[in-house]
Amino acid sequence: MHHHEQRIALVTGASSEQDMGTAICKRLAEQGYDIVFTYWHAEADWSTNFEKQLLASGVSGKGIEIDLSHPNAAYEVLDAAAQMGTPSVLVNNAAHSTRDGYENLDARVLDMHYAVNMRTTFLLCTEFARRFSIAQLKAGRIINLTSGQDVGPMPGELAYSATKGAISAFTRALSIELGPLDITVNAVNPGPTDTTWMTDEIRSHLLPKFAMGRIGQPDDAARLIAFLVSDEAQWMTGQILHSEGGFQRS
Repeated sequence: MHHHEQRIALVTGASSEQDMGTAICKRLAEQGYDIVFTYWHAEADWSTNFEKQLLASGVSGKGIEIDLSHPNAAYEVLDAAAQMGTPSVLVNNAAHSTRDGYENLDARVLDMHYAVNMRTTFLLCTEFARRFSIAQLKAGRIINLTSGQDVGPMPGELAYSATKGAISAFTRALSIELGPLDITVNAVNPGPTDTTWMTDEIRSHLLPKFAMGRIGQPDDAARLIAFLVSDEAQWMTGQILHSEGGFQRS
């Protein structure tokens, strides 16, 4: 078991039982982290019920209902998290995604993707690091979620692929700046994952593309993130990790 002065993890985008963010929260709870999670457009009582789940597993849980497209969202999230203490782990899992294509791309579509996928993600990272430094914590972890923009095109999702692709460049640059603070910064591409966006039609289309013979599950990503948070991954930073079960894009 590894130890941080304050074992608090902040995870964005845990709005339902099927979300990848929820699976990540559960894995980090197993490692003894108190969990702060953000959610949006969730079912009634979702936050209360999930907080009770976390409490039953032996840690504290705090849900924050927030629209991450707002300019001050990152600061509001961290201010709310501060009621539990200063997080030493940040997982940027939340994302905005709508299909577009060159005929449909306009300023509004682009701005909505930018606001969530870039602005709030980037500001969460930098403000997390500033508060981490002020609190003089040791061994911080930032994990950002990407969607394979480094390994193949995503036609029909121009705004999404461009804004998620920017996360890789930001992750690499930030990792150098935060190395002296003992904060590692990595990104995870989990490949297509069976969460709330998948339909039976999408599943049947994607299944033959997975070399491992099954579609990715939320816990597949959660296990890798649990590793990146652990002491075993203390020497790994600035990496974009592709963990997608041999998914073939062609």
